[in-house]
Amino acid sequence: MDRSSKTLFFFLLLISSAHSFYLPGVAPRDFERGDPLYVKVNKLSSTKTQLPYDYYYLKWCKPDKIMNNAENLGEVLRGDRIENSVYTFQMRVEQPCQVGCRIHLNAEDAKNFKEKIDDEYRVNMILDNLPVAVSRQRRDGSPSTTYEHGFRVGFKGNYAGGKVKYFINNHLSFRVMYHKDPETDSARIVGFEVYPSSIKHEYKEWDEKNPQLTTCNANTKNFIQGCTVPQEVDADMDIVFTYDVSFKESEIK
Repeated sequence: MDRSSKTLFFFLLLISSAHSFYLPGVAPRDFERGDPLYVKVNKLSSTKTQLPYDYYYLKWCKPDKIMNNAENLGEVLRGDRIENSVYTFQMRVEQPCQVGCRIHLNAEDAKNFKEKIDDEYRVNMILDNLPVAVSRQRRDGSPSTTYEHGFRVGFKGNYAGGKVKYFINNHLSFRVMYHKDPETDSARIVGFEVYPSSIKHEYKEWDEKNPQLTTCNANTKNFIQGCTVPQEVDADMDIVFTYDVSFKESEIK
């Protein structure tokens, strides 16, 4: 057994023998109102192919500098590739319609997105060590809710003449559940949900520093409606990525 294997064995033995062993970064953290919250991205995954891809393999919005953000031993042992993202919140501060970026798809970009939609790839994100989930109603009619890890890259539709169109989930509605300490007013994050949707955003003139959308305006709180035209994926197309975030108090500790 080489030195690295011995070190890994020691850590695993230590974890299994401890009654209350918190890996670095795993212990829950307390946040004050307005504290910054940074969403991290993990690999793209598919139960159809079982072959993971790095998040930035696809042409998503990117921060100025992409950094590896693995915070604990568990993430390292799983081989996760956890990186920073453009999604930043403020604790318990509602943020309607934030613009992430606008990207232009070339033929290769569009091809990559379509392939991942075909193979039912899901996007995995993390907030304070909690994976993002999509809530679903049970098919058996039960009132209880089920959750799916991550959200789909997009979906496709069949049209007349056998034509297939691909659409991307370019708007993300996040909801952060928190449990508040009644004595200090600080809070811990206990849940992280997302509702993805596809919308073809409209704007009069694109301003990179201060983009103003007619389909999603933070000042007028003009939220996305269900009847809005979805955003198609194809070569030589511009796509605007947006998100909003809400907070909900929870009794879960």
